[in-house]
Amino acid sequence: MTDITSKYADFEGLREQAIALRREGLSRRQIRDRLLVNNNDILNRLLEGEPAPEWTKRPNAKDELREKARELRRQGMTYDRIQVELGCSKSSISLWVRDLPKPVHSHSAAEQARLAGRMRWDHELAVRETRRQQTKAAAKDEVGAMTDRELFFAGVALYWAEGSKDKPYHRRETVVFINSDPDVIEVYLAWLDLLGVERELLRYRVMIHESADVAVAEHYWADLVHIDVTTLQRTTLKKHNPKTVRKNVGDTYHGCLVVRVSRGAELYRRIEGWWRGITGQAQLRLR
Repeated sequence: MTDITSKYADFEGLREQAIALRREGLSRRQIRDRLLVNNNDILNRLLEGEPAPEWTKRPNAKDELREKARELRRQGMTYDRIQVELGCSKSSISLWVRDLPKPVHSHSAAEQARLAGRMRWDHELAVRETRRQQTKAAAKDEVGAMTDRELFFAGVALYWAEGSKDKPYHRRETVVFINSDPDVIEVYLAWLDLLGVERELLRYRVMIHESADVAVAEHYWADLVHIDVTTLQRTTLKKHNPKTVRKNVGDTYHGCLVVRVSRGAELYRRIEGWWRGITGQAQLRLR
């Protein structure tokens, strides 16, 4: 090995510089280039005992898995259950947890089999959910930018599905839209903007079960449509039936929002005409 002191007369001074640079957060390569030290053995001697800065350390995914496996083992899980939970091999699990005491088995073989089956099924459900979300995300990207004409047709169809309609036995040419989905409400309002309907003509009202948190729901919808909550019309409360088992409960339940366009008779007639035009074109495709 080349004598270090012969090539670097002031080795200790060079070591002090190398350590100072290391403590400033420089990597080995940066220190090597700064001090013009091209020999790795010499660089090792210069930095001996000095830890590397955190940013240069590469995370080890297996270290994280190992810690999770040890924690699950301490909780009493078998190798099978840990394998299903973490998706790693039994051989790796054995190496990681072999120094830990074996869990006390309080379940029968049949119960353990059921638990293992439950874990595998939970894992399968998680995989399916991931695929489901990936499909939805890809479909969302397929839409791309929406043109005014596309929004126009979407709005007409949306209104005819969810809005009030004139009936021969009940004449009411009014534009009233009701929905509980905030995304649907926002699409509808964007469509009204496209049609040139002024926001000053819109009237808002909440419809909700009386057993829900009415005040929270009113603030929720007012914030969504960017109005002061005091401008909402009187909320319509649906009587609570204790015999009915409702699933639309909890913090995410805000009832429905009713959006009415004042003096909307002429607009209603146009909407119905647009819808007849769409259905007429669709019927031509079926012939």
